[in-house]
Amino acid sequence: MESSFKKNRTVKDMIAFEQKVIPELLKTSTYRAEKLIELLQSRGSNFARSHVNIDSTSKLDSLYHLQQALQNKKDSFGAELVAFPQHGLFYTESAQWMKEAAKTNIDFIGGLDPTSIDGSIPKSLDFVVQLALEHQKGIDIHLHEGGETGLQAVEFLIDRVNEHPVLKGKTYLSHCFVLARLEKPKLEEMADKLAHAKIGVVSTIPFGNTIMPIPTLYQYGVEVMTGNDSIIDHWNTFGTGSVLHKANLMAQLYGYSSELELSRCLKLATRNVLPLDERGSRQWPKTNDTADVVLVEASCSAEAVARVSPIKSLIHQGKVVY
Repeated sequence: MESSFKKNRTVKDMIAFEQKVIPELLKTSTYRAEKLIELLQSRGSNFARSHVNIDSTSKLDSLYHLQQALQNKKDSFGAELVAFPQHGLFYTESAQWMKEAAKTNIDFIGGLDPTSIDGSIPKSLDFVVQLALEHQKGIDIHLHEGGETGLQAVEFLIDRVNEHPVLKGKTYLSHCFVLARLEKPKLEEMADKLAHAKIGVVSTIPFGNTIMPIPTLYQYGVEVMTGNDSIIDHWNTFGTGSVLHKANLMAQLYGYSSELELSRCLKLATRNVLPLDERGSRQWPKTNDTADVVLVEASCSAEAVARVSPIKSLIHQGKVVY
């Protein structure tokens, strides 16, 4: 008899599971999205890039429900939306719904493991690229695949972005675990290529068997952002909603322990904005900067990172929202 612990271990397992549970989840998804926004605010975030399911089960309903939640919270929270084919573009015939989603005011066209889910790198990624170009959107690909197919997917995307420079600075790889498996020469080559193509990497800062080479990406000038892959859902229950916690994890993983090094780690939580430059000169805030501010119980940036300091207040565009 198969153990229940072996269920839902692969992405395809989870696709089958979601096809069963999504109809029931949709009944409360707007309410739950609003509660999640409130959790993020309590952890110091006033903005999220959210991957929203576009699939043949939920069609565009997940998108509409999330948009309603964001509309309800529009005075206190901002977002970018990724139309995300969580069930594969062609594995479950979601391509038609992605075309419909692209006509709405979403910001990015998403993709998912082109070989292991959709069976073809060119078919899957060319669809995403062409849809993004047609509707003037960015790109954000969820890439869990390692090995040759993972590397080929990264190289394919780099080539396509270089062919279409309008996508530079608007294209991201989420997870991109294959980078964690590369030998140093190949890793440095790929980091250099990603930087020149202005393709960013969005990471959850995983630990265990997969340690992402974030220091190397920074060294070569790749834009790195972080987020929580899951917080209170059926995929994973370990997310806290705190990006400051992610900065702390990064410091521990890569051995950043001096006051200067810890202070530099804060940029992971602030999308590369730091109060002081490396010489100690103030670079934020300045006159006319957007009044987005998080107040924490800490004497300096280094302490905020090292202690994961408590959030005391969140100010969104000049308005205290937490």
